[in-house]
Parts: sequence; structure tokens; C-alpha cells
Amino acid sequence: MKSNPKSKPPPHLLYFLIILSLSFFFPCVSSSRKQQFKEAPQFYNSPNCPSIEHHDILSSSEEAVHVAMTLDTTYIRGSMAAILSVLQHSSCPQNTFFHFVCSSNANANANANANTNASLLRATISNAFPYLNFQLYPFDDAVVSNLISTSIRAALDCPLNYARSYLPNLLPPRVKRVVYLDSDLVLVDDIAKLATTSLGQNSVLAAPEYCNANFTSYFTPTFWSNPSMSLTFAERKRKACYFNTGVMVIDLERWREGDYTRKIEEWMELQKRMRIYELGSLPPFLLVFAGNIVSVDHRWNQHGLGGDNFRGLCRDLHPGPVSLLHWSGKGKPWMRLDANRPCPLDALWAPYDLLKTSFSLDS
Repeated sequence: MKSNPKSKPPPHLLYFLIILSLSFFFPCVSSSRKQQFKEAPQFYNSPNCPSIEHHDILSSSEEAVHVAMTLDTTYIRGSMAAILSVLQHSSCPQNTFFHFVCSSNANANANANANTNASLLRATISNAFPYLNFQLYPFDDAVVSNLISTSIRAALDCPLNYARSYLPNLLPPRVKRVVYLDSDLVLVDDIAKLATTSLGQNSVLAAPEYCNANFTSYFTPTFWSNPSMSLTFAERKRKACYFNTGVMVIDLERWREGDYTRKIEEWMELQKRMRIYELGSLPPFLLVFAGNIVSVDHRWNQHGLGGDNFRGLCRDLHPGPVSLLHWSGKGKPWMRLDANRPCPLDALWAPYDLLKTSFSLDS
């Protein structure tokens, strides 16, 4: 008597499971499937915007809004949605300049792949946003790869996640201030309001702070039991609070003057020896800046919409107004939408999705 054959999972589910398993063992792996995107509409300045010639926009640092983002093939779909949201809600979109940092490699054997990757990313951005003011910067993974320690989620260990610590070295010296944005967010307000945040006389960066979070949980018992390390925050003028590094306003001049990239690297070197934290690129930022930043209204980072770092469960908005929605955490809206298992708030991301569907490709 023949036994019934076991039912096979659908091909798209097998594909998803393979990619998921690869991402666990190889955190920087990306799908080889080329994604195609629709062309976004062109957006124009309102009448009261300062006039900046296209070729002068980098020189006109104070009049322009400079936005920095990392760019890779894994998160390109999220990046495209983020760019569209910035332009759509900006009062002066033609005065906005994007600085994209993409992964590179100094290894001669990897140069061809790195150049191909950069060319693909450049073409993808240019085709979807023909009028966008942007520049692409290669980030050599080797600069930071030897400093990275494993964290609670493999995806956090990609060298490109640490590129934000090197922005002052990568961007032109004439760019004095930049808004750094992650790729898993959308804005629903004018970015100029965030970009013009006052940094006072001394602060290097501004970001939304969360002082009700358990700050001690971001560091290991080894850190807190060592007097020389646990006193790190004792001399801060303000209480050291958690802040999410996915949305920051950075004074690049002050950063360069204070050599803050090196200070972050020193904590990463110590982490390699003593294991003082578990969560990727965030703790070094907290060790250097927590308690010394300008606090921005929480409306500019409604974060955590991707759920926790293990299960990615659905979450609600925090109380209060919203200017920026951030799917930080494990779950990304495009992945949940594709799997037909979206969270309710993923519907707020969907209108900014520029990915061409199978239907639109066929037609």
C-alpha cells in the first residue's frame, strides 16, 4: 500500500526559508534577484525656498538639507521608500542633497564585485529619482571589520551598520551638518524642521532620547562591575539616556574636531577584549554621547515598529504626534507585506513602496 506523498511547500516559501537561513549564518547576504523600481514623481521647491544652483548645492551647506544614508542591495527597497518620503514631505526638495554610503572592499579580488554593486545602486537610484541630488561614497569594510564583535542578531554585525561612525571622514569637509537616517523608516513631515535643530554651543549630535528605558540593560555585568568603566556616565552633565542612532542630526565639524570616530573605535577595541555589551553598533554611541546630546521630540523617531530583535512582533505607535515612523527591530514592513502577514502599521509604509510588482512588469 502506497503512502501518501508529503506535500511540498510552495516554491516562494522555500526561497524565503533559504534566504532566512542564509541571513542567520551570513548576516550580510542579500538576494541575487534584481529588484526593479518605478520612477518617482519630481518634486519642486515652494516659492519661499532659497535658490540654490544644482552645481552649488554641496557648497551651500547652510542653505541645503544634507541627508546621509547607507545603501545596500538587501535594504534598497526600504531606502527607496525613505527617499520618496523625504522628498514628498519636504517644502524644499530641490535643496535636499543625499549622501549614500555603500559597502566596498580594499581586497583586489573583491574590487570587481564592489564596483558592480556600486554601479547597480547608483543606477537604481538614478532611474527611480532622475532629478535627485546625490553622491555615492564607498565604505571599506576592512576599516571596521576587525573591530566588530558578534551581537544578539547577526544582521547587526554587517560592517555597513558601523559606517555612520565614519560619516565625518567620508563626506566632504564643506558639509557642516547632516541628518542621518536608517533605511527602514519613512517621514511624514518636513525634514527641514529636523535638520535645523539647534545643537547649542557644544553638542555634536541631536536625537530623540528615551530616559524611561533601562539604561543598564545595554551593557553587560562585566561593564557595570568594573569601577573605571561604570563611572563613564557619572560625570555627564545630564542623565545618560538611551537614544536610537537611526535618526540623528550631526554637526560634522564638531565631530571632526573632537575625533569622535576614534573614541568610538576605542570602546569597540575594549569590547573585543572584555565583552561589555551585546547590541551591535548602538552601545559605542551611547558610551561616547549618552547624556551629552540635544534631545529631539519623540515625534521624530516613532521607533520599534519592527518589533523586538528575536520575534519581530507587531507593535503600536507610542503616544503623541508623529513625524517619522521607524521599523527598527527584526521585522521589516516589505518582508511582512510580501509574506502576506503584515502588521497593521505596515499599511503606513506601503504607499511609499516603489517596487514594481509582477503585474506592472508584465504590463
